[in-house]
Amino acid sequence: MEENSLRNRRDDERSTGSIQAKEPKTTSLQKEVGLLSGICMIVGTIIGSGIFISPKSVLSNTEAVGPCLIIWVACGVLATLGALCFAELGTMITKSGGEYPYLLEAFGPIPAYLFSWTSLFVIKPTSFAIICLSFSEYVSAPFYSGCKPPEAVVKCLAAAAILLITTVNSLSVRLGSYVQNVFTGAKLVIVAVIIIGGLVLLAQGNTRNFENSFEGAKLSVGAISLAFYNGLWAYDGWNQLNYITEELRNPFRNLPLAIIIGIPLVTGCYLLMNVAYFTVMTPTELLQSQAVAVTFGDRVLYPASWVVPLFVAFSTIGAANGTCFTAGRLVYVAGREGHMLKVLSYISVKRLTPAPAIIFYVSMNSGVKTPPSRPRGSGVNHRCTKKPMTVPIFIPILVTLISVFLVVAPIISKPAWEYLYCVLFILSGLIFYFLFVHYKFGWAQKISKPITMHLQMLMEVVPPEEALE
Repeated sequence: MEENSLRNRRDDERSTGSIQAKEPKTTSLQKEVGLLSGICMIVGTIIGSGIFISPKSVLSNTEAVGPCLIIWVACGVLATLGALCFAELGTMITKSGGEYPYLLEAFGPIPAYLFSWTSLFVIKPTSFAIICLSFSEYVSAPFYSGCKPPEAVVKCLAAAAILLITTVNSLSVRLGSYVQNVFTGAKLVIVAVIIIGGLVLLAQGNTRNFENSFEGAKLSVGAISLAFYNGLWAYDGWNQLNYITEELRNPFRNLPLAIIIGIPLVTGCYLLMNVAYFTVMTPTELLQSQAVAVTFGDRVLYPASWVVPLFVAFSTIGAANGTCFTAGRLVYVAGREGHMLKVLSYISVKRLTPAPAIIFYVSMNSGVKTPPSRPRGSGVNHRCTKKPMTVPIFIPILVTLISVFLVVAPIISKPAWEYLYCVLFILSGLIFYFLFVHYKFGWAQKISKPITMHLQMLMEVVPPEEALE
């Protein structure tokens, strides 16, 4: 009797498995990013080349060591508080795309569209290009000792880096996250080397630059706000994990946990690295240095100082990979909501990656927008079904007030036409929104339809959640 029941149970399991195997699979972005990869995405994207090359930007505004170190810590605290607010949003609205879906849900399509317009055509591409150029400069520098590398060589290396990063992230989500993990580990090695070197020198009594550390400090409102601006620029990337929420395993746990671990880790690294720099350089020497980490390496690590530019190159390429990985998801979500070409929301059949969105982000050859092909909200429901993380209400209020201050203070203290130009560019996105999205002109659909069909066949991509036999 028992043998027969076991045999019948095995037959049932086999038949059930065969039925499930015959069921059509659906194309969607897979949850390939775990907690470790999430931490590496935050740390690896935040720590680029800035802390190695020009941490002097904060010092130039404070003009003293003490306020400079305080600003670095305060920027880390502010970034952590802002990221915790984003963690709550990410566990309430579990969509990828960072700020875009939150603006869409809270304020409607126009603010969300203007955010994607500004981010995808100015902010993120220029940041990505600058990081890749920094990488190419560090890679080419050893081959042109004593002189500046030719511009053509720098640009060709940057283009090669962009092509490599695009290929990696278009081929596999898992491969892209593995690459990010490796380069994050590499940059933490050089960070540890600099910190340990600084602590050893500090223990040996190199504390002269920390005596009277507040003497001569410039503490005006304008100077503090500019110092915060420069410090927060070094923390850019604290919100990157919210751009890939749909690919994060257990986002209700891993999103806030990665933020709580990652950003304080970066804050501690930044503080200790600045302390290390001041153990071997006076404030004047630090301000005059063209590459602070290289100067530190020449004075402390010689004859192994060559490891500094090598690992800075690893750091920059890792930051570029993280930027490409996350920014492509903003294009993908905007396409899914009808604010970009529909084909940009398509997913590779074989690779299950948003390849069209990544390639568009890198190339930026087309700025044409098309109207949505379906009403918003008719796709997959990304509303949270679990209890989201919550933060005390005073945290978002405090972050909002500080953000308003940082925006308004420089405009009041030093007005410039550039601020007006920025506002006009942002508002110019309304022209494209009403032409191609709001009024749904038929001629725009006629233009986009053959483009979509051609790219669909060429790249072997399909709309998300389309069944595969």
